[in-house]
Amino acid sequence: MKCISVYTDNFELFSDIYETVMGTNLQENEETEIEGVTVSDSGSVPENYLEKMKVKPEVVVMKVKAGNITILQHGKVFEIFIPEEQNMVH
Repeated sequence: MKCISVYTDNFELFSDIYETVMGTNLQENEETEIEGVTVSDSGSVPENYLEKMKVKPEVVVMKVKAGNITILQHGKVFEIFIPEEQNMVH
């Protein structure tokens, strides 16, 4: 799974920039800034990372049905997990 990290703890701001983040084509380990928020392509993560994080009580899990995307929010970061076979939505 591909992971995009969005460094904010503000859900409203994350929600406002989500579509822009998804439309931004970053290379692995590349980062950019969107509306003052750092966004980074964290590369591929193993499936078991997602499963381990989902069971932690401090982690909020959100699903985006269109595209089978999972979003984890913990601390001051949102992590967007996109299945590898799926391309970014533009």
